[in-house]
Amino acid sequence: MTQIATQRLEADAPGIARAAEILRQGGLVAFPTETVYGLGGDAGNDRAVARIYEAKGRPSFNPLIVHLADLDAVKALVIWSDLAETAAAAFWPGPLTMVLPLREGAPVSKLVTAGLDSLAVRLPANPVARNLLRAFGGPVAAPSANRSGRISPTRAAHVLDTLDGRIEAVLDGGRCEVGLESTILGLAGKPTLLRPGRVTAEALSDVLGRPVMARKDREAISAPGQLASHYAPKARVRLNAADWREGEARLGFGPGEGDCDLNLSPAGDLVEAAANLFEYLHRLDSAGAEVIAVMPVPHVGLGVAINDRLSRAAAPRD
Repeated sequence: MTQIATQRLEADAPGIARAAEILRQGGLVAFPTETVYGLGGDAGNDRAVARIYEAKGRPSFNPLIVHLADLDAVKALVIWSDLAETAAAAFWPGPLTMVLPLREGAPVSKLVTAGLDSLAVRLPANPVARNLLRAFGGPVAAPSANRSGRISPTRAAHVLDTLDGRIEAVLDGGRCEVGLESTILGLAGKPTLLRPGRVTAEALSDVLGRPVMARKDREAISAPGQLASHYAPKARVRLNAADWREGEARLGFGPGEGDCDLNLSPAGDLVEAAANLFEYLHRLDSAGAEVIAVMPVPHVGLGVAINDRLSRAAAPRD
């Protein structure tokens, strides 16, 4: 693809205005959310959405999340429900995406849905993202702002590591707070957890007043983040390391792990570990190790989402 001079914009009023103008012109802008940086394009512009897939090297069967500024804008695109209203009241704006039936005639490119009759929608909480969405005034399709399958970006510098020269701009809003992609809740049928994240299945079940089903890996892709190999560094990843092997980069978790290279959370705090996960994978990968060994992370609460990302990072690659 043709090289582009990628601009690095400040997250101030002029920078946000410039980013919105680039989106209106059909360009691509990476911007911060509370989860990770998203690669934004006008969701109603076929060419802009096609360029998102091209810039990322993303397979076209993998649908995109649409980010919106307010609830009215969401309801214009999808068929709303009482369950969606309940989840939105509890978790929006925030790190939850909902997949709902696509409203007939919704002004969204068919490339966004990858041919499905449902749409993934989110109201992000990050103030830079919200200001950009308001300034643009329409739906913005935005997967993570990285080359497909690689480590997700939690800083503007991570975006530029793989997308510099492939997109028009990155809006630098500093480090993302949550550090893991949003939880995806499927509401096109029975409530189903399509991707774990900061909002846990237990929290969703409590709010909805009914169990949230688990997606089976063999089911067809219905939302982002379901490919077996995903979020991967260049280095191979060895999980549940009980010891360290010569030459490995060492990623620890919990107290008493002073001999590791980096520790996701010396206090054993899963929120801290989630926020550090992609940042630390970027750091260890850039140091050039062939293998990153990762200590076990408890598979409870937010640990389910952390282990989901780690297992996909460690999966065999084509």
